[in-house]
Amino acid sequence: MKLPSQFNIARYCLAPCSHRDPVKTAMIVVADANAAAETAEHWTYGEIRDAVLRIAGGIQATGLEPGARIMIRMENTSDYALLYFGILAAGYVAVPSSAQLTDSEAEFLLEDSGASVLAVADDLSLDHVPAGVQIWMASDIASLRAHEPLSDFADTHADDPAFLVYTSGTSGKPKGVLHAHRSVWGRRPMYEGWYGISADDRLLHAGAFNWTYTLGVGLSDPWANGATSILYNGPKDISVWPRLIEKFSATLLAGVPTLYRQILKHCDLYEFNLSSLRHGLTAGEPLPLPVAQDWRDKTGTDLYEALGMSECSTYISCSPSVAIKPGSPGKSQAGRRIAILPQDGGTTPLPAGEIGLLAVHKSDPGLMLHYWNRPDEDAEVTHGDWFVGGDLASLDEDGYLWFHGRGDDVMTSMGYRVSPAEVEVALADHPDVAEVAVTELPIHDGMRIISAFVVARDGAVIDAESVLAHGAQKLATYKRPRQILEVQALPRTANGKVQRNKLKDLSL
Repeated sequence: MKLPSQFNIARYCLAPCSHRDPVKTAMIVVADANAAAETAEHWTYGEIRDAVLRIAGGIQATGLEPGARIMIRMENTSDYALLYFGILAAGYVAVPSSAQLTDSEAEFLLEDSGASVLAVADDLSLDHVPAGVQIWMASDIASLRAHEPLSDFADTHADDPAFLVYTSGTSGKPKGVLHAHRSVWGRRPMYEGWYGISADDRLLHAGAFNWTYTLGVGLSDPWANGATSILYNGPKDISVWPRLIEKFSATLLAGVPTLYRQILKHCDLYEFNLSSLRHGLTAGEPLPLPVAQDWRDKTGTDLYEALGMSECSTYISCSPSVAIKPGSPGKSQAGRRIAILPQDGGTTPLPAGEIGLLAVHKSDPGLMLHYWNRPDEDAEVTHGDWFVGGDLASLDEDGYLWFHGRGDDVMTSMGYRVSPAEVEVALADHPDVAEVAVTELPIHDGMRIISAFVVARDGAVIDAESVLAHGAQKLATYKRPRQILEVQALPRTANGKVQRNKLKDLSL
């Protein structure tokens, strides 16, 4: 089936099932895992379609210019999801952000994106908002939901901008990744290539609403397939996940490898009835072999891994139809074009077994439009007809991909990409710190933590807790280092550049 020229994400995800079976449950939001199942929020496809179109109608009535960007800074509630899809349904551009961001981080996103509106929870308001930016508080969102609905979803085109997400890069400042409405069409290879999803599935996602992993895997894809999405927004407690699987008969569980590791460590899975679960989905960071095997031994189900990026979501995976090869995230999904290109330039794909830069063909509908106001970075990732994101990999004779790290220094924490430069900037002005460099260090079973190597100022003594607290004032939780290591000097090249790849040697 060919991608239509007129295409809207919200219509694609919501229209088919809302017409075919409007009373079917589309979304369940659980705030208390101990309460009866009926106390959770239950949204039917018809109800979500109505709420989204009402919000879309309310947004259009504000008179915003076409293509205006609306930044969302809200708590992990159903309102977040409804507003996000309402923005898309009305033809505007959503800028989802995390409630974990500090004020300064959120203010950077607001200014850099050029958003016309900040939709913000009452307790997440910002002190510094650019002149001319509208502020929508909780009462405003309630008014949008009560507005007369649009008669239909906006007739956007496939290449029209739909959402702008921010990801860390090597420059030390987050960069915007602008996606088109066609991006959700580009997720279709994932349905069989990773999920094995059908309308009978009940997918439990462990992420927050703001995360693109949740907005895509937890909402867009289940809805596009007429399935039910289950999300949790209650207190942090690792034991809720097996309880939710049992209580809501979840058939699929999606999370990062760290989630599965913590469940295995802290939960006695034999106490729960997990018979409804067909398998788990994992992405965001490499899946350690011991975690996959332990999960299989204790649940009788497999974990299917996927490799992706903010610029294209997941495109390499294993699935019920693609056999697991331990240590590999899988194969290129059907219909994708990937290649391994030479590290020193060139666009001729390397043969099997050779390590190079992992590339995605620019014809992939799931690939971003471009980086937001970063033409130099667009040029860096463009190699002829290929997008090259910086991952080092190789393909074996069977087409399975083997990941060899990144060509740059970007780290992965809790499924998010984190720039070491951004963390370094946050720590560098501590009064006792003369120099700082950040990298990931392995600790056990494939787990890695962000670690900061610091050189003390003359006469100063490094207090690790003080340095960690200093960084916590500026960094979201997932960006914060977990340990501080004091060293006499940082490894540098002859030109004085810090060699982050040699930092791990200092910890031995």
